[in-house]
Amino acid sequence: MSTRTLIRGGLVVTAADELHADVLIEDGRVVALAAHGSDTAAGWTADRTVDATDRYVLPGGVDAHTHMELPFGGTSASDTFETGTRAAAWGGTTTIVDFAVQSVGHSLREGLDTWYAKADGNCVIDYAFHMILSDVNEQTLKEMDKLVQEGISSFKLFMAYPGVFYSDDGRILRAMQRSADNGGLIMMHAENGIAIDVLVEQALARGETDPRYHGEVRKALLEAEATHRAIQLARVAGAPLYVVHVSAEEAVAEIAAARDKGLPVFGETCPQYLFLSTDNLAEPGFEGAKYVCSTPLRPKEHQAALWRGLRTNDLQVVSTDHCPFCFVGQKDLGRGDFSKIPNGLPGVENRMDLLHQAVVDGHISRRRWIEIACATPARMFGLYPQKGTIAPGADADIVIYDPHATQILSAETHHMNVDYSAYEGKRVTGQVETVLSRGEPVIEQRKFTGRAGHGAFTPRATCQYLN
Repeated sequence: MSTRTLIRGGLVVTAADELHADVLIEDGRVVALAAHGSDTAAGWTADRTVDATDRYVLPGGVDAHTHMELPFGGTSASDTFETGTRAAAWGGTTTIVDFAVQSVGHSLREGLDTWYAKADGNCVIDYAFHMILSDVNEQTLKEMDKLVQEGISSFKLFMAYPGVFYSDDGRILRAMQRSADNGGLIMMHAENGIAIDVLVEQALARGETDPRYHGEVRKALLEAEATHRAIQLARVAGAPLYVVHVSAEEAVAEIAAARDKGLPVFGETCPQYLFLSTDNLAEPGFEGAKYVCSTPLRPKEHQAALWRGLRTNDLQVVSTDHCPFCFVGQKDLGRGDFSKIPNGLPGVENRMDLLHQAVVDGHISRRRWIEIACATPARMFGLYPQKGTIAPGADADIVIYDPHATQILSAETHHMNVDYSAYEGKRVTGQVETVLSRGEPVIEQRKFTGRAGHGAFTPRATCQYLN
């Protein structure tokens, strides 16, 4: 049976526009927008009407970088696909793109099927996958072509983590050459892992074991060097490149220089690099372990370069790299040895609110907020205009957002399955009130009404900035 929902009286904000409009939804899709108070809008009837007066009506967020249930460092990320997607919905995100992992010695297909099984029937919101390549060889290169046809159109490689995910330059080049042919997008964790391992070993030998040394050994110059090298390899291969979790001013400069040459090089940063710093890593009593992630948090002065990159479009996307580990029982595996602290922060629930705070603080405009959190990630990874906008034909993934509400971010009130908040005690302006996923209410007036299994796997086209 057809159901119609009408959202009345809000300010619709997309990457392209802001308009006082009513939004009509039918069978899970947006069917029409009309100016609030117009004859057209006045004539609409619906089974359900949502009053959005004094609220923003936003496209659901697209978080293109999450790690639910990721095995890492002898443990696993603490959010399941169910708890993680529920928390995402609470934070106004309606689509995640998670990373399926190929293990060394195994096929891409095996890794992908494992992730399909983890997610299937468990997600509250829609989901898609990237593929992590840990073992580039003739067989896996052929598999890349098949995955692109299946809607897995991006592949992540690591210049970090020797012995785990690391690929050398030759393997990276081969994968890039393949993606140049099949239309896939290579995503790069750009840090010189070989050099970092030397610095880790030397720091531990000096007795430097506290969490803050995690930031000191993973030097900004080694992020910049790897970013530069990845860009040159992509040029040789004639392939586009997307650099994940950019944290250092010097790395932004490498991406900006490439883009100034007209190269198809893209950059992502994350809220932790915009709002946190090495001050957090240096918190006493092992508290700094909560903030151990890679690339690491940088000194505060790097933040200005990241905000500038977002304003100038040298950085195009803000994702979370959500990879939560509990402080008790997981992060404390690294007491006495910072290199054993599982790398990752919780954040999937906080991204939209933190970026709205950036609007309030004057770092970015309202439309740029929606661009970097919704529209561009959808375009970058072949989901637009099904996701990332409010337009006729788009999925009715819609957030009713109260821009005036204030909240205190805290582990007491968040919905992520982790025992701390990276933003504990931070006051932000703005809060998600109601969330629709394909027209179905998942959050209604700050109450959870969704269900595991509603979220559907969403195959992706290739990057829409290259067509």
